[in-house]
Amino acid sequence: MRIPAHSVCTAIRDDIVSGVFARGGRLTEELLARRYGVSRVPVREALRTLESEGFVTTRRHAGACVAEPTEQEAADLLEVRTLLEPLGAARAARRRTDAHLKVLRGLVRLGQERARRGQGEDLRSLGGWFHETLAQASGSPGLTALLTQLRHKVTWMYAVEQHARPVESWAEHGAIVDAVARGDAERARALTALHAERAVPAHRLRHPAPEQVRTSQHAVNTVGGRN
Repeated sequence: MRIPAHSVCTAIRDDIVSGVFARGGRLTEELLARRYGVSRVPVREALRTLESEGFVTTRRHAGACVAEPTEQEAADLLEVRTLLEPLGAARAARRRTDAHLKVLRGLVRLGQERARRGQGEDLRSLGGWFHETLAQASGSPGLTALLTQLRHKVTWMYAVEQHARPVESWAEHGAIVDAVARGDAERARALTALHAERAVPAHRLRHPAPEQVRTSQHAVNTVGGRN
């Protein structure tokens, strides 16, 4: 069975974001095919996709390499996200389904509970799921894909400090959901813009030291893969 290129793309992107592949490091088709247990064809397709997303660059005489974004490019990402997330929330207020609303409310309940108990280790992943679901509720596949890509890049480029007041942060999430539930697009937009702006100071640029690529085998999971 031919392994879908999008599954290989997801696996390579995840390894880039998590630092398995150092910035500037070469990404040879042979190494990647062996690492993920696939042929070179889906690897080649995946590298083209990742280059279009900005995670990979092609260098003369070196081939595909992990990109090395500048500090300005990283700063631009945060600015773009603060512009697009409010747009997604406004659209969600007009287009969300009952299923989206149910998931959003469930995530807010979990987040508020974890925040009150001081269980900070769960809050980052819950926050990611919240914003992913809010983007999906916009009913705009293109915007959702762009926001997802932005979140991957921000995770790659930045370390995010734990919110000093997580209870307040999750109260903001709850207020956004309330606005979305009422269909109040302008309030959803304004609350999300404020929430995004408040999160910016918590981001600290990563400056990873060059390191060798770990060589452990990593089979691609083709079931429920995301791209």
